[in-house]
Amino acid sequence: MFETEDQLKRKVVLQQFPPKRIVSLVPSITELLYDLGLQEEVIGITKFCVHPKDWFRSKTRVGGTKDINTAIVRSIKPDLIIANKEENVKEQVEALELFAPAWISDINTYEEALRMIKAVGELTGKDQKATQVINQIHAAFETLPWLVSPTALIEPATCCYLIWRNPYMTVGGDTFISNMLRQCGFRNAFENESRYPQVSLAAIASRRPQIVLLSSEPYPFKEKHIDEIHLALPNARILLVDGEMFSWYGSRMLYAAQYFIELREKIFTVSADGNPNFC
Repeated sequence: MFETEDQLKRKVVLQQFPPKRIVSLVPSITELLYDLGLQEEVIGITKFCVHPKDWFRSKTRVGGTKDINTAIVRSIKPDLIIANKEENVKEQVEALELFAPAWISDINTYEEALRMIKAVGELTGKDQKATQVINQIHAAFETLPWLVSPTALIEPATCCYLIWRNPYMTVGGDTFISNMLRQCGFRNAFENESRYPQVSLAAIASRRPQIVLLSSEPYPFKEKHIDEIHLALPNARILLVDGEMFSWYGSRMLYAAQYFIELREKIFTVSADGNPNFC
């Protein structure tokens, strides 16, 4: 038997340790479980768990992140369910807990994401591998010049990050995405808002963002959407970005730092006085 706490400070008791039959309801954590070496132990994933591709094809799918098929989960007899406070529905997770323990993550910052990786490593008996992943993420982010030296970035560019269209939705300052924008050296134009507010193009224009980032998920923004936003924000640089790099809080973070470097190189040049200029 193994007893621990999840990120909601709830007691979680595993009768089987390390767990042998894991269901993941969180796409980014599914990828983490793969990178921790739990190929046989993970038996169920959601239809949005697209990484790794071989798991997406071979593992039992238990529904969407907010539409879990309880009967399927019960039928595969998990001894651990991993969920997330924001991505999954509270009532659905409670229904699953009637027949299996659930460990729930709650992640709004870079630091909380690393603590989650450590906790999942301990929960699954993969402590050493989890530490390796954390150290690799640390090493990558510690090379970002705007984080290493405050003088490397005179003034963070103001950025609006859009996750939805019709209506437009952005991210508030208390989200993981907003925290990752900060890691990328940007200031969230809506940092004084909470969670995922609906916004109009006029409201976005009133914040005068220098940059507008259109995420690839959950809404699949395309090139055609840049033009309609450009009409309202003619002076902003508008780009499509890989949403996984800003919102996946697991081993996908291994690639995020380099992605941020390349994104900033695409947006900016640096003048002789050290101030960033738009390309």
